[in-house]
Amino acid sequence: MTEKVIPKHVVLIPDGNRRWARSKGWLAYVGHRKAGSLERIVELFYASKQLGIQYLSVWGFSTENWERDSKEVDEIFKVLFKALHGLKDLMHKEHIRFRHLGRKDRLPKDLLAAMNNLEEDTKDYTALNFNLLLDYGGRTSLIEAVNRILSKGYTQITEKELKENLETNTIPDPDLIIRTSGEQRTSGVYAFEGTYAELYFTEVLFPDFTPVEFTKAIDEFSKRVRRFGGTNKKDLKNIKDQLIDPDKSS
Repeated sequence: MTEKVIPKHVVLIPDGNRRWARSKGWLAYVGHRKAGSLERIVELFYASKQLGIQYLSVWGFSTENWERDSKEVDEIFKVLFKALHGLKDLMHKEHIRFRHLGRKDRLPKDLLAAMNNLEEDTKDYTALNFNLLLDYGGRTSLIEAVNRILSKGYTQITEKELKENLETNTIPDPDLIIRTSGEQRTSGVYAFEGTYAELYFTEVLFPDFTPVEFTKAIDEFSKRVRRFGGTNKKDLKNIKDQLIDPDKSS
């Protein structure tokens, strides 16, 4: 039996919270409460560890989400603050490392302090790496990296230098990007790092995205052949010696 291929780094774009709430006649931010509840996050942590995933990135709030209603924005931050507070003991118990990726200058001070403290307290853990993308934008991340390089006096930028100056420089590139709710776009998540990530889109709204649905995405990834612009050995398995050039005489 072929061994199941598990992605090392999975990115989750948790879409559909507002539609889920409205379908039940509730205010939009109620969907964020469900999506960001301690129970849901713990489910994802345990599912990731059981599957063998080493890095899990979740996009909690984009740079464009500030355009939403202020009540909804405030509720998102309250939900995340409560969840992070509740996760501290679990992260220590399970040796889960936390990182915040995104802008640091616009978030509520209490939330930013909580993330900074959790990041420092868990920096030596390796059982699972949890990256929370908050006030994050792929283009913003690239611009910030370029500005770091320019501030060092460089006049030309190489791919290596760009990679080294991204805030993800110690995190492996994502293998799989999952987006819920039927939307089929990445919205710039890991715009540089995710070039060769496999994409998985599901109609399931995120509040209904259970560990079973998560496992379905991993199973689908396991079936795919990744080529990275080259040729995978599976492409030529058992047929390499049978291939011919029809324009050349035998």
